[in-house]
Amino acid sequence: MKLRPAVLGLLLLLVLVLNPNGAEARPAPAGGHRQKKLSSYSFFVFGDDFADNGNLPLTDPVTQMSRQWAYPYGSSYVDADGNPRPNTPSGRFSNYQIQSDFIAKILGLEEAPPAHALTAEKTCDPSGMTFAYAGAGVLDSSSTHKVPTLAKQVDTFRKMVNDGIISEQQLSRSVALVAVSGNDYRGSSSNIGLSTPNDINAYIGRVTKEIAANVEQLQKLGLGVTKVIVNNLHPVGCTPLQTLTNNYTACDIFGNLGASVHNSNLKQTMEGKKNVHVADLYTAFTNIVDTAPGKGQELSKQFKRKLSPCCESFDSNGYCGQQGDSSELLYTLCDKSNKFFY
Repeated sequence: MKLRPAVLGLLLLLVLVLNPNGAEARPAPAGGHRQKKLSSYSFFVFGDDFADNGNLPLTDPVTQMSRQWAYPYGSSYVDADGNPRPNTPSGRFSNYQIQSDFIAKILGLEEAPPAHALTAEKTCDPSGMTFAYAGAGVLDSSSTHKVPTLAKQVDTFRKMVNDGIISEQQLSRSVALVAVSGNDYRGSSSNIGLSTPNDINAYIGRVTKEIAANVEQLQKLGLGVTKVIVNNLHPVGCTPLQTLTNNYTACDIFGNLGASVHNSNLKQTMEGKKNVHVADLYTAFTNIVDTAPGKGQELSKQFKRKLSPCCESFDSNGYCGQQGDSSELLYTLCDKSNKFFY
């Protein structure tokens, strides 16, 4: 999913919180990941599809879990010099940038820090590192294809700090993003063993408490991340997966209700935590995709398709970018992605 400018308006408010005006020059990394923009910040990224920039590996043949390395992902890529390089997949689940890239720019970096899986062993780029894995959940039972949960990502970070790979100097000017977009809630309530409202509320409580516990771990003495940004849940009932059943005409109210309960719980668990800031994706998305006629943000008018996807598989169990045995395309792709929110 590509985050649009109206959503980024919310993220730009973080400039006031993060105060990147104190940025200072420092040497660029010697090789591998390039950061032409110099910043005094180090950025550490945890979470799932919203923030993975290459931790899930490329496979041959391409599968649903490696589609981010193939067309049409990366189809709007622009290189570090501002030159369009269409059809350059980078391991991101987007046609170009993802949320962590935009926050990185606020911090004075060129893009999100390199993926842990693509970084040489026992090294850390001065810009930081991305530990997020697409498909990851907060709870062990929800992470698909055995990718690291949020807690396991934080454990990897902790080990790198304890081993001195991530330096105290990096930690002293560090910002972390915890981008959890709802993999714990995929499928129906019965699929994850929930049958009553009390069960559902208790399950949501487990998810949000685990997020809070990992934020606390990031802030503990010894790890000492100075600021943490935590996403609340976007209106999942408005995603194409949920609106497909009504031909992309309306958001699913029950899906959005569940997201609201999650966000209320998350807000309570984060209250009183110093240097923890919740990014309100729910409001930012809703102001664009789920508004009454004449309401919402002005930028919402630029999207002709607010609920339907730009890329859609022919098969409900298929995926964007899927090809058949003879390399025929098994999906449709819109002509103007900037007119589609999703």
